[in-house]
Amino acid sequence: MKRFMTLVALVGLGVASTAWAETREDVQNRLGNATLVLHQIMAAPDNGIPEEVLEHAKCIAVVPHMIKGGLVFGAENGRGVATCRTADGWSAPAFFAITGGNWGLQIGVEGVDLVMVFQGDKGMQRMISSNFQLGADASAAAGPVGRHASANTDWKLDTEVLTYSRAKGLFAGLTLTGANLRRDNDSMDAFYGHHVSTHRVLRGEVATPASANPFIDAVRGAKAQAAASN
Repeated sequence: MKRFMTLVALVGLGVASTAWAETREDVQNRLGNATLVLHQIMAAPDNGIPEEVLEHAKCIAVVPHMIKGGLVFGAENGRGVATCRTADGWSAPAFFAITGGNWGLQIGVEGVDLVMVFQGDKGMQRMISSNFQLGADASAAAGPVGRHASANTDWKLDTEVLTYSRAKGLFAGLTLTGANLRRDNDSMDAFYGHHVSTHRVLRGEVATPASANPFIDAVRGAKAQAAASN
């Protein structure tokens, strides 16, 4: 119980995912976990991201094992990896942190795999800026699930970020309203060295390191995997 309370306190303060400096090995492990999350989600087409959503995606971001916890309040904290479309394909990965909270009577702690699909030029610019709040600066909603998106096109129109999650524990529900997304300086420095901007990376101005190819391949192959399941 003491350990549980300590973890919840850390999450609530927004330091659970940022208290320790990142190493290149940490970042590489995150890339591997993000790759696995994409493969696992797309391997279940009836509960995966529809082909139409992937076709319209401008950026895709994955937060493997985001920590969510709460006693009276809820909080999300995690570190993730993102890539955006460029004229030459998908960009090298950029790293970000997500923190935030929503008020409510919530009890529990769990790990959640989170995938965010950024739509349209506005959504893409939000991701490239890596400093915004979901629900305030950028509209966000739960994305459609299944082999095909509904004929209803509401998900295409005004929503800049479609969110998908996979819970591993007993914590019920997930909301990202009020969550803040920002550049993860430690991870960017550990992976690329100093003075490499998120803007340059996601605009395709930085070559993709060979160690990031499996993640980019998973993003590139997600649409094909969705199409093949139909």
